Amino acid sequence: MTPWPGHVQGVAELAGLAYVLAMAMDTPAPETVRDYPRPPRIEPVSRRLRIVFADQIIAETRAALRVLETHHPPTYYLPVTAFHPGVLQSAPGSSFCEWKGHSRYWSVAAGGRIAHQAAWDYPAPTPAFAALRDHVAVYAGKMDACFLGEERVRPQPGGFYGGWITDDLVGPFKGEPGTAFW
Repeated sequence: MTPWPGHVQGVAELAGLAYVLAMAMDTPAPETVRDYPRPPRIEPVSRRLRIVFADQIIAETRAALRVLETHHPPTYYLPVTAFHPGVLQSAPGSSFCEWKGHSRYWSVAAGGRIAHQAAWDYPAPTPAFAALRDHVAVYAGKMDACFLGEERVRPQPGGFYGGWITDDLVGPFKGEPGTAFW
């Protein structure tokens, strides 16, 4: 007798096959955001990130960081040097994260267009998140397009969070209706 009912075993076998195929194709295996840590964790990202605004690439890097936090798609932080000169303009406003500290906002300007408060950074992050110093994150929904590798990302739902959703992520994601008090 199998330890699982047939349909559950079949799902497990398919999940295992998906993992093997993902590894063979050099693509990430599916990640479930429910399994991300709290407090959040920072990881280096070697995959190419590109941000397009006003029909031009305004930032590009293979040296980004991602922050993983329970129920959030990853938030990607690019080195400030990955942005073309003059693209980031100081913007009013700030917020506070219990883990990372005080943020400041940036508007993104290119090609005669401006996306107000479209990016943020932590100029003096907490010691645990010191690696985020001199790195900037953008709201994917305020850009023309953001790419992780060759995949165009989707913005995290809601107007507050800045995660990037890719095909290898499994939700539900914070920001969707009914998740305000998670």
